[in-house]
Amino acid sequence: MTAYELLVSGLREFIPEVSPQAVDKLLRYSDLLLEKNKVMNLTAVTDPCEVVTRHFLDCASLAPYIKKGQTVLDVGTGAGFPGLPLAILCPGAEFTLLDAQCKRIDFLSEVVDALELTNVLPVHGRAEEFAAVHRTSFDLAVSRAVAELRMLCELALPMVKVGGAFYAMKAADCMDEVASASQAFAVLGAPSAELLRYTVPHDGVERVLVRLQKINETPDKYPRRFKKIQTDPL
Repeated sequence: MTAYELLVSGLREFIPEVSPQAVDKLLRYSDLLLEKNKVMNLTAVTDPCEVVTRHFLDCASLAPYIKKGQTVLDVGTGAGFPGLPLAILCPGAEFTLLDAQCKRIDFLSEVVDALELTNVLPVHGRAEEFAAVHRTSFDLAVSRAVAELRMLCELALPMVKVGGAFYAMKAADCMDEVASASQAFAVLGAPSAELLRYTVPHDGVERVLVRLQKINETPDKYPRRFKKIQTDPL
């Protein structure tokens, strides 16, 4: 199957109706990603079909949980995952792509301009510093393969509104990691974790969305400085 065929059939697993414009933009994003990857380390994937299966279809698993009008923060977006594919697939939501590396944000800004996306804002900054001025600003936060859950939650949950949620994309065998983070969940305002299992279409890899529904305010002292988060996680 071609990258186009893989993308169209795989997206139907998560989204009943996919617009041709979204498919075209995702494939254009893939082209830009692989071209930039020749001079900058953005992904270990170098084949267009693998970009579809390992990146785009994995990210698409979150699309059913994003509603029109919501504000979504992608913490540690890297090459744009999962936020940028989701922004293309969910044009009615607003996305902020946050990363600490300026070069990555410059690349994402180029992609946003090339694809004429109006619902995406790439931002260069550290999560703990960004949180200081964007506390409880987002309906949802998402993150894919960034850090261990205890650290990740402390960075993301302070920026989520009460009533919102944080989705962490993890490997299928994340049970011990989730269990070790139970105290962090409670302290930060999302005391219980729901594990949403799925299989990436055309790839067969089992993955998990760890959904943390925020029901209480996060205490003002969180997030702490990043070095403290690293050396003394909750």
